[in-house]
Amino acid sequence: MKKYIAEAVGTFILVLFGCGTAVIAGDKVGVVGIAFAFGFALIAAAYGIGPVSGCHINPAVSLGVWAAGRMSLKDMLGYWVGQFVGGFAGASVLLVLAGGVSHGLGQNGWGPGYQGEYGMGAAIVFEFTATLIFLVVILGATHKAAPAGFAGLVIGIALVAIHLLGIRITGTSVNPARSFGPALLVGGTALSQVWLFLVVPCVGALVAGWLFRSKVLEVTEATEVKGGRQIVGA
Repeated sequence: MKKYIAEAVGTFILVLFGCGTAVIAGDKVGVVGIAFAFGFALIAAAYGIGPVSGCHINPAVSLGVWAAGRMSLKDMLGYWVGQFVGGFAGASVLLVLAGGVSHGLGQNGWGPGYQGEYGMGAAIVFEFTATLIFLVVILGATHKAAPAGFAGLVIGIALVAIHLLGIRITGTSVNPARSFGPALLVGGTALSQVWLFLVVPCVGALVAGWLFRSKVLEVTEATEVKGGRQIVGA
């Protein structure tokens, strides 16, 4: 249970500070500020709860880790429960801070009236590609052959880059729990479109997990150090 509670706490942090910055200070900090808020929130959570649960705080991440053969189905489902509860809790606190949903809760979306008014096709392509890349970074940075202690920082920086590209397209999800909480509370168009942010990131995560499980990207030999230089087997 400690792992699942940690995932709820971490997802709460991500949604509150990421979506909260977009809603409360977005007009002041802009796209760059919002992107860094999500990235910094992830980094903070990674070093806070990482030793307990690994800090997935994202159902797509847990799905990709499971697909790569690095966690059990039981743990993945437990992580999902914690993540969705944490995402909803974060959105609920933001609802109180923002004084209602008149300005939104940082929900994801696409089409007329939303951000750059990109179509559903662009939203699908972005969310699939961005989640696939995100999971490749995560699975690579957390591999036993990767330098220890830097995974949280690298993954947080990757999330910043993904947000910089995607905020004008979909608001950037790559995380079903981050999308579900705000959409459920806002309702309307946000709730009718949330299916895309539940399904497409998971498909991208499954592809990334398969790439590692099938050894296409997985390191297959132990890392060696020769002559002061790190050698990683291919």
